[in-house]
Amino acid sequence: MKKEGTVKLISAEGFEFLIHKDAAMVSQTIRYMLTSPGNFAESQHREVTFPEISTTILEKICQYFYWNLQFASGKETEFPIEPELTLELMMAANYLHT
Repeated sequence: MKKEGTVKLISAEGFEFLIHKDAAMVSQTIRYMLTSPGNFAESQHREVTFPEISTTILEKICQYFYWNLQFASGKETEFPIEPELTLELMMAANYLHT
């Protein structure tokens, strides 16, 4: 993965996920942080910290971003979500507009 084509997402515990920019852009919130005019640190460093999102949840969100890129074109398949993660994932998805 070339660095200029990636985004680093950092969980509340400090775990770093390096993902393709196209995958990160699935989130409207992240897209806005990376592309809005101005001198936002996120757009300059391609790094977004989520102090309220745990590592487990952020990992699942990253998986969803890639799943969305692969299957959003209409192929019907379900994204697997463990029941114990449902509430936290819903809150994170609401914040990230995914």
